[in-house]
Formats: sequence, structure tokens, C-alpha cells
Amino acid sequence: MAKSFTASNEQLKTDPKYNSKLVSKFINCLMWDGKKSVTQKVFYDAMDIISKKVKDKSPIEVFEKAVNNVKPMIEVRSKRIGGASYQVPMQINAKRQQSLAFRWILLSARGKKGKPMRERLAAELLDAYNEQGGAMTTRENVHRMAEANKAFAHFAW
Repeated sequence: MAKSFTASNEQLKTDPKYNSKLVSKFINCLMWDGKKSVTQKVFYDAMDIISKKVKDKSPIEVFEKAVNNVKPMIEVRSKRIGGASYQVPMQINAKRQQSLAFRWILLSARGKKGKPMRERLAAELLDAYNEQGGAMTTRENVHRMAEANKAFAHFAW
């Protein structure tokens, strides 16, 4: 029987500079129009900016902590019960936590205008590292929604 999911995780190569699958996956999410070399340059330039601003930690540690800070633990999902839709809080698996964290960091960085992407990305990663900024606000809003709707938690399937 064929597997229903892709083998993308096994095929994913580590990035050339930091030898990390997490960085490689983030670069793939950042990429537009298949221009990986451009995206790698943007990401590595952002890491250089971070290394200048944070002296005591390596930029890869800052990146990993930023992603971990943004990862949501719980989210709300709509569930229809007897003609009414309820926002039901549910646990999130690790893969989805990571993809949401990437998405929110990139959305927040792309939302800022007027600066080159490397500077916006560096600023957003530093903000997430310090537990502030747009991506952290999105995470807090998701957690707040789940907290407000925990009365419907017994509907979780």
C-alpha cells in the first residue's frame, strides 16, 4: 500500500552554511518563483544582521529560539454540531506548529514595507527571539481564542 504522505522530509537536504534541516525548510518556505539562490542570500544576509546585533549567541541559535517562541501549542478549529458552528480548541502536532510558526514569521516580515527583505526578516526574527513582534502577536491571539473557547473543548474529536 502506498504512503499517503510525501517523502519530502527524507529528501530535504540540509542547508550549505548551517547544515540544518530547519533552516533548509525555512528557506524553501521563504522562496518565491523557485529562486532558491536569491532566497538563500536573503536568509544568510538576515543571519549576518542578527549576528551583528546579538553578540552572545550564534545566529542559528537565535533563529531556532525565535521559531520555537512563535510555535503555537493550541489552536481553534470550527466544528459543526446540530446546526451551530463552534470554535473548538485543539492540540497541534509538531509539524503543523512548525509550519504555522514559519508562515506567521514570513507574513509579518513581508507585511513590513520600505526596507529590503533581509532587514525585515532579521527584525522579525529578533522580535520573535525577544517574544514580541507581529508573529508573536498572532500566536498570542490564537492562544487567546483557544482560551476563550475552552468551554467547547469537550467537542474535540
